[in-house]
Amino acid sequence: MQNSYKRVDAHLSSLGYCTRSEAKKFLSKNLVCIEGVRVFDVRQKAYHSDITVEGERLDDERLVILMNKSSGVICSHDDAGVLIYSLLPQRWQRRNPKISTIGRLDADTTGAILLTDDGELNHKLTSPKSDVVKVYEATLAEPLRGDEAEIFASGSLMLRGEKKPLLSAKMEITEPTLVRLEICEGRYHQVKRMFGAVGNRVVALHRLRFGEFSVDGMEPSEYKIINLS
Repeated sequence: MQNSYKRVDAHLSSLGYCTRSEAKKFLSKNLVCIEGVRVFDVRQKAYHSDITVEGERLDDERLVILMNKSSGVICSHDDAGVLIYSLLPQRWQRRNPKISTIGRLDADTTGAILLTDDGELNHKLTSPKSDVVKVYEATLAEPLRGDEAEIFASGSLMLRGEKKPLLSAKMEITEPTLVRLEICEGRYHQVKRMFGAVGNRVVALHRLRFGEFSVDGMEPSEYKIINLS
């Protein structure tokens, strides 16, 4: 677990409590302590674990968040509409480095998405070499014709514009127009394109699980801090 040793104003500004220039005023207005002793000097150094603000320990130095994304919410820092980051506490929105989504979900796709300010973790989980399992529930425009599960599991399905076939994917049928699909890739619009390749269309898409993290029981737009260690 990270436990950096640096100036108080560096801790506070990186975690979004205030800017570096606001730190002196923040200390005068808020009870900031190092090992229980109130501090007023922004230059004083301390370990992250030894600092409290109003009796509460500082936010984690690296955040990983699981959110049950709602339809219409956009995974972008700079776009029109409801941005996913606007649903987080203001302090988290001011963190440096910024919190970003691990991959993206389309605006009309709901469900499990991770957010983090850990760039190394983000790169690791979005790398083409990543084998993180994602489970989706897809509602289809037309009833299944019967050979889709075999085609998806074959590892030979080629999507238009791609140079390599998709890896094997597992499909379970819930209803004639409702399926659960397990994939370990993250190609552009992959699930929608997979069903398009077999002559169907996805009309609603929900990601139930990202890796080991499920949004079962979570309300739309609900989020929680998770521990990957």
